[in-house]
Amino acid sequence: MKEQGIVGEELSRVHALAFEGPPTLLELEVVRYNINMRGTIAVEEAIIDPAGIEAHTFAQFQSLMQPKADQASGLSAHEKRLLDIHGERLKSMDEHGVEYMLLSLTSPGCQGEPDPEKAKSMAQVANDYLAGEVKKNPKRFGALAAISMHNAEDASTELRRAVKELGMFGGLVNDFQSKGADGEEKVYFDTPEYELFWKTVQELDVPIYFHPRYSIKPDLQPGTKYGDRRHLLGAGVQFHLDLSWHLYAVLSSGFLDKYPKVQIVAGHLGEGIPFNLWRADHWINHPFKKGARPMRGDYGDYFRKNVSITTSGNYNTRGLKFCIEEIGLERCLYAIDTPYDTIEEGQTWWKSVDLPEDQKDAVGRRNAIRLFKLPLDE
Repeated sequence: MKEQGIVGEELSRVHALAFEGPPTLLELEVVRYNINMRGTIAVEEAIIDPAGIEAHTFAQFQSLMQPKADQASGLSAHEKRLLDIHGERLKSMDEHGVEYMLLSLTSPGCQGEPDPEKAKSMAQVANDYLAGEVKKNPKRFGALAAISMHNAEDASTELRRAVKELGMFGGLVNDFQSKGADGEEKVYFDTPEYELFWKTVQELDVPIYFHPRYSIKPDLQPGTKYGDRRHLLGAGVQFHLDLSWHLYAVLSSGFLDKYPKVQIVAGHLGEGIPFNLWRADHWINHPFKKGARPMRGDYGDYFRKNVSITTSGNYNTRGLKFCIEEIGLERCLYAIDTPYDTIEEGQTWWKSVDLPEDQKDAVGRRNAIRLFKLPLDE
C-alpha cells in the first residue's frame, strides 16, 4: 500500500539516504513513530549563509574561540557545521528526538559589521537564504531574522520584511552593534534612538532574541581587562557578563513601560540574571534609587512579563529548576546552541531532567510554540 502525505515524504527521504527497495513493515513503523513523536523544539540554533562566509564577521573571532587551533582547518570545519541544515543536522535531530529548530545567523552576524550599508545588505542576504532553506522543510525548521542595528529605521524595515514577507518568527541581535571606521564603537539598544525599533517589535508581536558576542579589538589591547586575561573570553565568562549588562539596560530603559507587549528572549539560562534578580530588585527598589530610576517596575517585574530564558549551552538541571521557580514555568524554553554544542549533548541532558511530565512538555516544546507562534501542534 502506498503511503500518503508526510509519512510518504519522510519514508522516501529515509530510503533515499539509507535503504534500497520498498520498506519493510518494521521500517515503516519506525518512520511512523519518528513522524508522530512529540520531540523537543530548540530555539537558539546557529547557521551561516554561503554568500557571507568570506566576508562574514565570525571569522574575526575564530582565534578567540579556539586559541591554539589551526585557524584555516578550524574555520573550515566550523563553516561546515554551520552550513549544514538538511544533512547531518537533520539526521541527528531524527536520531535524538528534536522535532523542530529555530535557526539564526551565527554571532556576531550583522552586529559585527561596522559599515551600515554592508550590515543592511548582510541581513537581507542572510534572511533570504535562510527563508529559502526553511521552505525546503518547514515541518522541521523555522527562522529568526538577522537585523542590522545601525539605526532603528533599517532594523524595523528588515524585521518587518522578514516577518511579513519571509515568514520568520522573530529577530535575533548579537549584543551591541559595532560602528566606526574600524568597528571600535559600540551601540546599545536602550537609547531613545531605538524607540521606533521597539515600537515595531510590539506591532509585529514577535520576540527579539538577545545573543552574546566576543569582545571587539579595543577591548583586547594590552592593559585592558580582557586583553590581559583572554582565557575569560567567550561562553564561559565574558558572554554572560557583557550581555547581562545590555539586558539590564534595556529592561530599565522605560521602553517596556511604553511598549508592554514586547517579548525578549535570553539564552544560557537568562545570561545569569535570574540568579541575581533578588539583589538587583533589592537595590533598584531602594528609596534613593527608586525615585530616580527610568522605569516603573523592577527587573523582576519585566523578567516575569517580558523576558523568556532558554537552556542553550547551559545544561544545568538545578539552574533550570531555579529559573522555573523564580520567573515562572511559562518563561522557560528549551534550546541546544548547535553547532557549538551538539544535538546529542543537549538531548542526552534533556532526557535526564527530572521535571514533572507537564512541566517538561512546557519547557521542551509548548512554551516555544506559544511564544513564537509556531505552526506546530502543542
